[in-house]
Amino acid sequence: MEGLRVCDNLYWLKGSGKFSLHGLSVAYLSGRRTPSGTQFGTYSQDDVDALRALAEDPGTVDIFLTNEWPSGVTNGTTSKALVEISDSSGSDPTVSELVTEIKPRYHVAGTVGVYFDREPYANIDALHATRFLGLAPVGNKDKQKFIHAISPTPASTMSKTELSAKPPNTTLCPYTNVDKASPPDGATKRPGDSTSESQYWRYDVSKKKQKHGDGGGDRLCFKFVSSGSCPRGNQCQFRHDEEASEQYSRGVCFDFLNKGKCEKGPDCNFKHSLQEEGDRSASRAASSNRSKECWFCLSSPNVESHLITSVGEYYYCALAKGPLTPDHVLIMPIEHTPNTLSLPLECEKELERLQSSFKAYFKKQGKEAVFFEWVFKRGSHANLQVVPIPSSRASAVRDIFNLAADKLGFKLTMVKEGRQALRTQFDRSCSLFYVEVPGGDILSHVIEENEKFPAQFGREVLAGLLNIADRADWRNCKVGKEEETKMVERFKNGFQEYDPNQ
Repeated sequence: MEGLRVCDNLYWLKGSGKFSLHGLSVAYLSGRRTPSGTQFGTYSQDDVDALRALAEDPGTVDIFLTNEWPSGVTNGTTSKALVEISDSSGSDPTVSELVTEIKPRYHVAGTVGVYFDREPYANIDALHATRFLGLAPVGNKDKQKFIHAISPTPASTMSKTELSAKPPNTTLCPYTNVDKASPPDGATKRPGDSTSESQYWRYDVSKKKQKHGDGGGDRLCFKFVSSGSCPRGNQCQFRHDEEASEQYSRGVCFDFLNKGKCEKGPDCNFKHSLQEEGDRSASRAASSNRSKECWFCLSSPNVESHLITSVGEYYYCALAKGPLTPDHVLIMPIEHTPNTLSLPLECEKELERLQSSFKAYFKKQGKEAVFFEWVFKRGSHANLQVVPIPSSRASAVRDIFNLAADKLGFKLTMVKEGRQALRTQFDRSCSLFYVEVPGGDILSHVIEENEKFPAQFGREVLAGLLNIADRADWRNCKVGKEEETKMVERFKNGFQEYDPNQ
């Protein structure tokens, strides 16, 4: 958390961020809007950008805390408690945009001066509903509630059925017709800052190959610097700087890169000097830290070990989190490496044995295995995905991938001689998507530097093939740990005789 400790168990949160509290995922945006956010009690565009980046993280946010009410929250409500309240009084359209993107289970706000427990509303592209709570001022003369108790179960421990349960009084989302936020005085508004732009239909040809932002200002785009890409593409008016992104990946402070200074000073956990690429000791330390934070490193405290089905010398296998099908498997290197194509030959031989085993296992069930990998040049830990499909649909796999590629505006290239040729041709400085279709042929696409490519392309195409489009987003398919453990045991029992690591 970025903020100040007031006393035991009481904190003042500054800017924006996300933290875990007793297993609950809590996000916040503190204060009112200003161009810089430097005054106490205010937030800036950088704080908003940081939250937008966090909104793309996996997992459901349980609680979202804001100072301002979201504009439009009273739309569609049947409550009589707000007859005298003007929605424009003390409300903020930026908060409406953020809550639409973050999709928290609870949203708590103040500033309007009344207590309001809104009916739950349904979220767009999410299973769960959101409950909004507006709190009155402490000691108000009307004796309206200024404190409210809730007892939520962390979403991370809930099953899909539990999370998707909606009360009978659930309404539609109130923010669909809310006017977009205009920039505060002195701030530059990004024309692409809208939910509709960031959630465009991915196969719309008009959206293909969006360029990196080349805004005239000197301010850096937080999303691009922190992740290497920006969903606003050429509509983003903040600078997309490759070198800054590289420096950020080496642990350099974003404020230092963006402003030349950092107000936190010695309290900042990041570096306040540019880092040379040749600093091997720093690189090793950074790699070690990444391994500790990585979801897929076996040495990481974050790894979900109950999903692991098999461990070899160079690779291990695990059931996918939020699987497309019950036997959707990930093959992952044990070492923290960004792709499976550039590993040594002995690793490749072990991978070939695993692929052959999966093919034989699924063949016995009347299925064929489809393998695909999204190789992002700034990616973290590689995972080769294995999805079984009915043998009756095997002949359609090549066609549906080509059709989806055509709709996105690119062509998939046939790679003759399989993975060996793909490994030889692979350029580590580029991003790549490839899929091995039943029969062993490989289709690939090298992603251009400025091209917007959907990271879930492979999963989305197979979801369409299998007529389970509602499972295209893994977050819609999550189940509780107990159910995941049962799924793993069922898979291990069936795969045991084929597992080369037994």
